[in-house]
Amino acid sequence: MALIGKEISDFKVNAFVNGEFKEVSKEDLLGRWSVFVFYPADFTFVCPTELSDLADHHDEFTKIGADIYSVSTDSHFVHKAWHEASESIQKIKYTMLADPTGQLAKDFEVYIEEEGMALRGSFVINPEAKIVAYEVNDNSIGREASELLRKLQAAQFVAEHGDQVCPAKWRPGEETLTPGIDLVGKL
Repeated sequence: MALIGKEISDFKVNAFVNGEFKEVSKEDLLGRWSVFVFYPADFTFVCPTELSDLADHHDEFTKIGADIYSVSTDSHFVHKAWHEASESIQKIKYTMLADPTGQLAKDFEVYIEEEGMALRGSFVINPEAKIVAYEVNDNSIGREASELLRKLQAAQFVAEHGDQVCPAKWRPGEETLTPGIDLVGKL
């Protein structure tokens, strides 16, 4: 079943952000764009490359009013330990959510029951807490933050300009399309 348009369930989890522990709930997402990036586990191989890439783009996400949440089934204590141990992870300014019960991973349908970990899932969530874009990869395939940023920008554009759509490789400022019979067979 497709997850597009699904409103995420209520949740309340522990998190590590800016050297502190805090609780994050669905309420924190309402009224803002959010990006959830699920990954299998802290202290692994591909994960720090992805999370570091996301950290390098953090300011771009923030500038367009989006919050980033990385999520694994590790505890907030493990997130803190990883943050202190890894130079790549020390760059992270966004919130690292702890999902040790797999509650979030199950809600987003990326939980691997037999492993107790999540697949690499990236989700763009609108201010009404509904999923508007997502991608799920095998755990051996890393993702690129700039493409996730592009998807977020396109989702924001379409939300603001409902009569237009964004073609492949669209970037902010580029031409969009207005669906209509006059375009059928012409592109």
